[in-house]
Amino acid sequence: MKKYIGVKLVDAEPGEAPAKLGLPYGTQGMDVVYRDGYKSWCPKNIFEAQNVGIGKHNTVTQEDVDNMIGDVLVKTIGGKTTFVQVMLRNGFTLEETSSCVDPANYNEGMGVDICMAKIKDKIWYLLEFLLQSALYGFNHVKPNPLLKTTERPGL
Repeated sequence: MKKYIGVKLVDAEPGEAPAKLGLPYGTQGMDVVYRDGYKSWCPKNIFEAQNVGIGKHNTVTQEDVDNMIGDVLVKTIGGKTTFVQVMLRNGFTLEETSSCVDPANYNEGMGVDICMAKIKDKIWYLLEFLLQSALYGFNHVKPNPLLKTTERPGL
């Protein structure tokens, strides 16, 4: 079988397993409603492993970006470069560096702030890609008003 990646925007709230599933009474999970109105139930741990909450229906928020950040590693390299690695909640890592010219002017805290701003910008971009995919799928092509169909840069 071929493998597929699916991204869906759903509404969900805590709910007990339907009796027809034969699970013990009171088994907790999530009642899920898909955009087309289809309803299902999913065990809470599986739902949380496969989904990330967003603040608004069609917008990525700063809180969404901040909530993706897991562990953060900071190192000073060569006395004037800050290296920051962030592991996202899904295990994906992002790295950035920031350097100054003169080690006498080096400030690790400032380097961390610069790197984290760059990393958060990348997270924002990645979440926007996911949200776009969840809203419209992977085969929904909207014409770009800036490009004519005959203009295909990079192709």
